[in-house]
Amino acid sequence: MDCEMRYTVEATDPGCAARAGRLQLPHGEVKTPIFMPVGTQATVKALSQEDLDMIGAQIILGNAYHLYLRPGTETLEAAGGIHGFMNWKKPVLTDSGGFQVFSLGALNKVTPEGVTFQSHLDGSRHLFTPAKAVDIQISIGADIMMCFDECTSYPVTRETAEKSMRMTHDWAIQCKAQWEKRAATQQALFGIVQGSVFEDLRQESAAGLVDLDFPGYAIGGVSVGESKEEMIQAVEWAAPHLPEEKPRYLMGVGPPEDVLNAIERGVDMFDCVMPTRNARNGSLFTSTGKLNIKNARFARDFGPLDEACNCLVCQTYTRAYLHHLFRAGEILSLRLNTLHNLSFMLQLADSAREAIRNGRFLDFKRTFLQTYST
Repeated sequence: MDCEMRYTVEATDPGCAARAGRLQLPHGEVKTPIFMPVGTQATVKALSQEDLDMIGAQIILGNAYHLYLRPGTETLEAAGGIHGFMNWKKPVLTDSGGFQVFSLGALNKVTPEGVTFQSHLDGSRHLFTPAKAVDIQISIGADIMMCFDECTSYPVTRETAEKSMRMTHDWAIQCKAQWEKRAATQQALFGIVQGSVFEDLRQESAAGLVDLDFPGYAIGGVSVGESKEEMIQAVEWAAPHLPEEKPRYLMGVGPPEDVLNAIERGVDMFDCVMPTRNARNGSLFTSTGKLNIKNARFARDFGPLDEACNCLVCQTYTRAYLHHLFRAGEILSLRLNTLHNLSFMLQLADSAREAIRNGRFLDFKRTFLQTYST
């Protein structure tokens, strides 16, 4: 079944697998590589939709699990979907809730039928099947929906990882069948590669999903406790087996160095709560590495947060002021810190895209990492 999403590769880097592309979606265009701010409950924490527009966010995330519980699909449908509900005119991607089921741990029961879980809000019991996960995301109205998958923990035995990967594949078949049954052509459905840290499982998962011919593909089951080396290995094992003409999304990865390493290996899309979470804890990205704004040494530092950054925060406020806001517990601290961290990630993606178009991505990455200290 054809969907309304269109993806075009516009440039590839001669030195690696990095590529620059363009996603055409019902609610607008997305230039890749792209970092997607996480708006789990139809809001990116501490920011308004006007803030997101100002810093150049092209697409944001919502989460099917959280939005299903609150405000509920009936409310979202009555509002005309998530775009009307939150007054966001640009594209939205929704996760199916698979990771949230993973994070609930002992509160859920996984069977081939789906997952029975206990609400973290009121303790009520619910069943998510693959078909229901698709129905929920259709009600939400996301431009891009994710198949329901099982995210394995780390470490995990090969036997458990293989069983989980095969169930995820069966669920992907059911998700696609429901998507086609509902004729949700205005919404793209992505399959999710699983297989933990096992090369053959990752490759088998990727090959099986490609046979199902999804509009796009995600690499999941990373950033769950494995090392950075194991995470990038998972990308290396999966990405070459995914179609070049379709978008590739690495789920839950946000550290700048990890994003650049994945772009080098052909990934187009990224999301992570880390930039916003770090911002609320006073940990801010700069071109020379992370900076903890609550440290006393910034109390009389009247320079900009990052001289190399052109965001509103760096162009307007000093480190001393940002330090004062955080130490005083002012709400403005949350907004400004979040504005900066997300601006930093969006600028990084823009710079990577430009470098790819100019055939110098590896030089750009090398120069960035020479000054950026993790």
